[in-house]
Amino acid sequence: MTNLLIHMTGIKHLFYYSLLSFYISCSIPIKDCSLYKNGTFEFTTQINNEIVSSKFTRNDSIEIEYFQGKIDTSYVRWVSDCEFILTKKNPQSVNDKKAISMKILSTDEEGYNFEYSIVGNNNSSFRGKAYRIN
Repeated sequence: MTNLLIHMTGIKHLFYYSLLSFYISCSIPIKDCSLYKNGTFEFTTQINNEIVSSKFTRNDSIEIEYFQGKIDTSYVRWVSDCEFILTKKNPQSVNDKKAISMKILSTDEEGYNFEYSIVGNNNSSFRGKAYRIN
């Protein structure tokens, strides 16, 4: 009888461990950031109650953005597989001189979710989703 109780307790612990492992594996976002180091993407956001879109093409070290009829080029410096810093190539203002920290939070077949902020200003970050268009 004692062996049966020990066996049942072991099965119960195995069941709870399996259930916990399944829950944890389902809640961790998938991140394959290498798929998004190169390509053409679109990002839509709201600025002053207006929905605006930005299109950008990125290779490993350069990003070219097309926004409201303007073309902007930034250097891309990868800090890790899923984090990079954008620095404008030809800044036109003091704000343009501020580097942007980008963190890819999760990826899927459509694109990636990210968080961005001005380098050194961790109190004010924003989130978005970039969709691969090419």
